[in-house]
Amino acid sequence: MAVGSFTVSSAQHSLDAEDLRTRVDKALDDFLARQGDVLDQVSDDLAPLMEALADLLRGGKRLRPAFCYWGWRGAGGADGPEIVEVAAALEVFQAAALVHDDVMDGSDTRRGHPAVHRRIAALHRRNRWHGSPEAFGVAGAILAGDLCLSWCDELYAGSGLPAEDLLRGRAVFDRMRTELMCGQYLDMHESAQETTTVERARHVILYKSAKYTVAQPMLLGGTLAGASPELLSMYDTYGRALGEAFQLRDDVLGVFGDPEVTGKPAGDDLREGKRTVLVALTLERCTPAQAAQLRAGLGDPHLGVDGVAALREVMVECGALAAVEEMIAERSAAATAVLVGVSEPARTVLEQLVVAATSRTG
Repeated sequence: MAVGSFTVSSAQHSLDAEDLRTRVDKALDDFLARQGDVLDQVSDDLAPLMEALADLLRGGKRLRPAFCYWGWRGAGGADGPEIVEVAAALEVFQAAALVHDDVMDGSDTRRGHPAVHRRIAALHRRNRWHGSPEAFGVAGAILAGDLCLSWCDELYAGSGLPAEDLLRGRAVFDRMRTELMCGQYLDMHESAQETTTVERARHVILYKSAKYTVAQPMLLGGTLAGASPELLSMYDTYGRALGEAFQLRDDVLGVFGDPEVTGKPAGDDLREGKRTVLVALTLERCTPAQAAQLRAGLGDPHLGVDGVAALREVMVECGALAAVEEMIAERSAAATAVLVGVSEPARTVLEQLVVAATSRTG
C-alpha cells in the first residue's frame, strides 16, 4: 500500500498512531502527577520547575515513543500499557536532552514557549531575588534536565514489563543515553572548529540525533519483544537511514523553517553556529566571497533578519539546499525499502512515520 493513499487500511493505521499518541500523553500526565506529589512534599518552591517541565512534555510529535512501540509490535509484542510506559520514558529522556541543549545553545524558545532556562531566569527577575537571573536560570535548567534523566530511568524500570525483558533491553536503553551525550559533545566540538566537512557533519548527526531518534527506540522495542538478530539488523538499517533524514530536515527547518510551525526563531541554527550538513555543503559549493559571508554570519548571536535572508540566498544559489533535499529523499527511500521484511500492521505505520519524520512543515 502506498503511503498516504486513501484506503480503509491506511485510515485505520492513522487512527492507531493517533491512539498511541493519546496513550503516551496519558502515561506522561499520570507520571508527572505522581512526581508532582513528590516535589510538593519537598517544597512549594518547586512548583514553577514542575510547571516548566510539564509544559515542555506536553509538546512534541511523540516520534521516539512511536518508533519504540512499533518496533515492539513488529517483533510480535502484544499491545499493552507496559510498552506504552516504556515508550513514554523516551519522551522524558528527550525532554532532558532538549533542556540541556537549549542551555548549551543559549536558545530563547522551545516548542513555541520560553526555553526552560529563560523561564526560570524570568521567575528570578520577577521576584527580584539576589544574584544573577541568568545564572539562576542556567543552574535551574541543568537541574531540571538532570531530573528528567532520573525520571526516564524510573519510568522505564517501573513500566510493568517482566524483569527479564527489562534487563534484556537495558543495554540498548543505557547505550542510547550514553551515545546521545557523546553526540551532543561532538556537535559542540564541531561548532568550535574553523572548518567542517560533510563527512564530519554526518558523523555528528548519527550520534546526536539519528540513533536516539529512530534506531535505538526501535531496537529497544524489538529487543524487549525478543526480536531475532535479522529483524534487529533491519530495524537498525531503517533507523539510521530515517534518523539521518529526520535530522537533515531539522537542519533545513533551522534555517528556512516557519517560526510559527517550528516554535523557534528562523535562522537560530545560524546564530548558534551549527556546523550542519547544509552548512558544510554550502562551504564546499559556494564562491570564496560567499564562504567569507557565511563564516562571518555563522555563530553571530545578533544576526538579523536581513543577514539570515542573505545566507539563505547563498545556500539556494550554490545548490546546497537542493543537495540536502536530495539526501533526505534518498535516505527516506532507503528506510522504506528495508521494511519489506516487517509484518503488518507495523510495516504500514513505519512507512507512514517516514513521512511524518521528514515533513517539510516541522
